[in-house]
Amino acid sequence: MNPVRKKRLILIGLMVTGVAIAVAFALNAFNQNLMFFYAPSEVMAGDAPPDHPFRLGGLVTTGSVQRQPDGLTTRFDVTDNVKTVTVQYTGILPDLFREGQGIVAHGKLNENGVFIADEVLAKHDENYMPPEVAASLKDAHNAATTPAAGTGAP
Repeated sequence: MNPVRKKRLILIGLMVTGVAIAVAFALNAFNQNLMFFYAPSEVMAGDAPPDHPFRLGGLVTTGSVQRQPDGLTTRFDVTDNVKTVTVQYTGILPDLFREGQGIVAHGKLNENGVFIADEVLAKHDENYMPPEVAASLKDAHNAATTPAAGTGAP
């Protein structure tokens, strides 16, 4: 093989290797920042990743909001009308946060099954509900009202 062609082949090989490494780093960073949405029923079923952040959405259960003595930590339950998950958030809650309203929280599950939220987002008007929350509530309602196969129900 001619020395000029050999140098070109080595250069092309190094460029392809460099591009492959850059793509691998980009995909790894994308995968680490990917955040999925889960409803309380899915979290309780164990579908949510135990050590990776995700979004939890549903309705704040009436009567479940408990403010801790430190003034910033709040515990409350989020439900999809089938299952309930306890959420703990330290920080200032949005002005529109209240019982019975739809929320989306970002965070992780701890070892006790409590969702530790880094951020809580509340719906912004009377008619709006985050699409993920509306879909999960509808799915949970359909699953609860659909009779199980083989039960003889009409």
